[in-house]
Amino acid sequence: MLLITSLGAHAQGARSGKPTERSKQKALAEAERAGLQQKLSALKKDISKTESAKDDAADTLAESEQAISDANRALRDLQQELGDTHTKLQQLTAERERLTATVALQKQQLAKLLREHYVAGNEDRIKLLLSGDNPNRINRDLQMMAYVSQAQARLLDALRANLKAVEENQAEAQNANDELAEIAQEQLQQKAKLEQEKTRRAALLSTLSQKLVAQRKEAGNVERDEQRISGLVDKLNKLIEEQAIAAAAEKKRQEQLAAARAAAKAKADAEKKAQQLAQAQARAKAAAAAQAERERLAKANANKSGTIKPVPPAKPPVPAKPDPIDADEPKVALKPEPAPAPVEEPVRPPARAADIALAPAAPAGAFASLKGQLRAPVSGQIAARFGTKRGQGPSWKGVFIRAAEGADVRAVAGGRVVFAEWLRGFGNLIIVDHGGQYMSIYGNNQSLLKRAGDIVKAGDPIASAGNSGGNEESGLYFELRHQGTAFDPAGWVKF
Repeated sequence: MLLITSLGAHAQGARSGKPTERSKQKALAEAERAGLQQKLSALKKDISKTESAKDDAADTLAESEQAISDANRALRDLQQELGDTHTKLQQLTAERERLTATVALQKQQLAKLLREHYVAGNEDRIKLLLSGDNPNRINRDLQMMAYVSQAQARLLDALRANLKAVEENQAEAQNANDELAEIAQEQLQQKAKLEQEKTRRAALLSTLSQKLVAQRKEAGNVERDEQRISGLVDKLNKLIEEQAIAAAAEKKRQEQLAAARAAAKAKADAEKKAQQLAQAQARAKAAAAAQAERERLAKANANKSGTIKPVPPAKPPVPAKPDPIDADEPKVALKPEPAPAPVEEPVRPPARAADIALAPAAPAGAFASLKGQLRAPVSGQIAARFGTKRGQGPSWKGVFIRAAEGADVRAVAGGRVVFAEWLRGFGNLIIVDHGGQYMSIYGNNQSLLKRAGDIVKAGDPIASAGNSGGNEESGLYFELRHQGTAFDPAGWVKF
């Protein structure tokens, strides 16, 4: 137990002050997302630069609403991490208890073997060899002793392995405890940030309320919102197509490299077999030559001794089978054949994760087959339907569903998130690509729970309902689009 205790103390000391695995993975994920985020931000700026320089009143809320979204998403992620880490810690505790019991049993077995070995003495083998007993019995007893020694060695190896497993278990448990402490600290920080941003947004709304109402009534603003979302969808479709081509090219390149490696391996194996066959033939030839030389020397020695035997009539030569070459016979030095040249792979930079992060995650016809079967993205009452007049402005391109603030907004089908940012006129907006140039759009959210590049399944929570973007009511603005054009979701979704 002293050894186990010291191992645990060593593991605890090693973990102190070092970053946890969670923090390393989190930093890596953030670095991978940075490239994609930069690309989408540039895309959004490209859309906005064609608009009037006049600021929308809702823009004042943008920073605060984005911060509220980020804090809520972080809290949700932390809650999930908390549950996962608690489960992991419970598994590690159960595993440690099992390992501790196993180590204790192995120590008892080893102590028993050592006592028996001490009582029997260390001269058993010598006594047996000098006893003059039946050699068969001596051999049998020596074999038994060998088996006992092997059993002792295996037990020692198993004990060492389990002690190492105990050390690794304690290190993982310490890491899990450190991660729990990290999560708790981050939760406190995010909750404080959330409350601060909610207070800030409420203060801004009180000063902007009249201006927001006036701007919502302007037909020009609604038209610009429609142009903005259409431009965004068109650019996203183009970007998705480019990345799909890049992903297909990368897949083909990897397949070609795998085929080239397989062909090179097959060629090397064939050349190796041919070389082994040539060496075997050379050894057989050398053996035949050595045999002939022995016969010649034997005949010459017989002639020297004076014993001359009549020469038998000539017989047709019988091919002799080559004998194995003895150690004292000359060997034929074979020049090794050169190894096959390695297959030259085309020098291409590997595709980065950000370059193919928006490639379709679903086959082209998957979404179209779900027509009439999609579930509503949020529970609530439809306040505006597709095609109805929107005040003095253009007609609605989607539906607005009244819903309680914070209600879960779920993906209507599987796909990949291709946009998850604040956008003027739509607040915290999330767009899911379903393949085949079908997209579902979810606007005015309080919080976005997924990031661009994430793969989602039908029914996964992707956002929470709200009134971001200067919207008057809490709820969800929802659209379906195909090839960039909005269409009526009523025939597709069971509202």
